[in-house]
Amino acid sequence: MPSPTSALSTQRPDLAASLEEFDLMMDAEGFIGHRVLPVTPVATQAGSFGKIPIEQLLQNRETSRAAGSGYNRGNWTFEPATYATAEHGLEEPVDDREAAMYANYFDAEVISTMRARRGIMEAQEKRVATQIFNATTYTATTITHEWDDATNAVPITDVEAKVQALYGASGLWPNCMIVNRKVFRNLRNVAQIVDRLKYQGFVDVRAETITASALAQVFDIQHLLVAGGTKNTGNEGAAASISPIWSDEYCWIGRIATTADFREPCAGRIFNWTGDGSDEDGLVETYRDEAVRADVVRVRHDVDEVQLHTTCNGIFDNVTT
Repeated sequence: MPSPTSALSTQRPDLAASLEEFDLMMDAEGFIGHRVLPVTPVATQAGSFGKIPIEQLLQNRETSRAAGSGYNRGNWTFEPATYATAEHGLEEPVDDREAAMYANYFDAEVISTMRARRGIMEAQEKRVATQIFNATTYTATTITHEWDDATNAVPITDVEAKVQALYGASGLWPNCMIVNRKVFRNLRNVAQIVDRLKYQGFVDVRAETITASALAQVFDIQHLLVAGGTKNTGNEGAAASISPIWSDEYCWIGRIATTADFREPCAGRIFNWTGDGSDEDGLVETYRDEAVRADVVRVRHDVDEVQLHTTCNGIFDNVTT
């Protein structure tokens, strides 16, 4: 049911602060959207900005100057890019009777805030995953042996070929590889990877001891992000239809931003309009709905997930059988 428009809401930074442990839990579950597309605060709901083409950033330029002459000057040509944020939010009622009933066991207001925040962050994670694991947006490569074939798969060879191809196309080395948790678990059993780890001095190469950082070292890539998160696409009240937010069919390789500098070539950024109090993880507000004798917790943010560069990124589209 939509919230009543006449209700006056109160911002609740105390409830937001109480979710620090919950945020760490979501990180542990593999919510990686903010790492793939870092958040950039903006003062307006929509706007335009200049994007420097990668080829201009890498352009070879003459720097010598003859006596009595001027210096060569750069002549930047910006590509126009835009963003337009949209509001996303959820509400959770805290019924007076239920809050009193369970007061000795948990704080109903905090639990409701957790549910609402998780809802908006899951929705954003889905939007980011849809953009990144996208064979239409990025050049897709089909591998010969899927990575759940522990004996015959050659993921080190596959990834190195893709990295070299992306460098050849863009002049930039990828700094990130993204797989979902199932693919990560499959990779730990691949003979080619286990053998490489042995040569790198790993004494214990049991699957359960191989970490994401160890695999990043094997693939010679700065970041290996293991995506988690699960979605239920079944209708409310119907049987659950469970699937991962990030598909196990894909592996993405490319560049993610490591700074706030817009000149840095990267897959994209999340624009967060802060003018209405929006917070990247969700502004927490409460108001009273006396008609149902409940305090209502609302979590909202105003964001747009924008892709910026595609030539330095690519995907595999069949890493799981």
